[in-house]
Amino acid sequence: MITVFRPHGEACALPTATDSAAADALDGAVWVDLLEPTRDEEALIERVLSIEVPTRDELKDIEPSSRLYTEGNAAYLTASLMVKAESDLPHLTDVAFILTPNKLLTVRYAEPRSFSLFKSAMHRIPGGCSSPTVMITRLLETIADRTAEILETAVSRADKLSLEVFGDKRHLSRRPPRYLEDRIVQISALHRLLAKTRDSLMSLSRVLTFLHGLPALQSDRESLERCRTVTRDVQSLSEHANFVAGNITFLLDASLGLINLEQNAIIKIFSIASVVLLPPTLIASTYGMNFEFMPELRVASAYPLTLVAMGLSAILPFFFFRWKGWL
Repeated sequence: MITVFRPHGEACALPTATDSAAADALDGAVWVDLLEPTRDEEALIERVLSIEVPTRDELKDIEPSSRLYTEGNAAYLTASLMVKAESDLPHLTDVAFILTPNKLLTVRYAEPRSFSLFKSAMHRIPGGCSSPTVMITRLLETIADRTAEILETAVSRADKLSLEVFGDKRHLSRRPPRYLEDRIVQISALHRLLAKTRDSLMSLSRVLTFLHGLPALQSDRESLERCRTVTRDVQSLSEHANFVAGNITFLLDASLGLINLEQNAIIKIFSIASVVLLPPTLIASTYGMNFEFMPELRVASAYPLTLVAMGLSAILPFFFFRWKGWL
């Protein structure tokens, strides 16, 4: 699907019947958005605009020479953007930005929320997006803002998990089974979201650095200043993402530590129980031996005295452990 946008957000689908019809529709357009284009649609754009459209496989290349380069009068920039950040499986999608003297082309195979936000807000931009440089800097600005929203969501989820893990001291001893294990699963999902966000920010930083050095941007002071502003925003977001990553790592370590403490407490109870029951067991096993000459067997009060001795031998270690603070 190919959508054509004019400076003030007017959009229409590109007719693909003939090259002349496509050329007429592209006249006066500033942004051409290719969403999951077919091979025929890619060939049509290549013929009409005389540029090469990268394929889906080419977008996956990770070498800088394949993601940031110029060819003729066109600059090719590929960024990794967040998709489905609110779902359980957020992931990255590669989006190509092709900057030509007259048009901005984007090639993508997913629907990042930043694109829909930008499309709905284009008509509110003062003066519109009259040039490709204004269009790409405005679009990257929206992408950075959307990334900031994702980071805010991650911070909110991290704070909620922190309260669930540590919580009120009165409820720490009454956690349901596998409570902390479930929190670790949630922390893992949050870590995945943040890791993808950091990868996206790194990709955006490289794109902005390359864009800043293009002659087309150097000649447009307004777009150049906006590019610098977005670059600073991305850098600050990267620093904040590193801070949040540290908090999530601490939260994961704390959860694992609490699990170890709970397991140690259980083992301690069994250990103390075995120590407490050891003296009574010793007394019972002593008088359970089948020797012929055992003087205590002829004493009338031997049985109750033995029971009292067994009880005292269990009670005294228990209170000793309480006095030491081991219980």
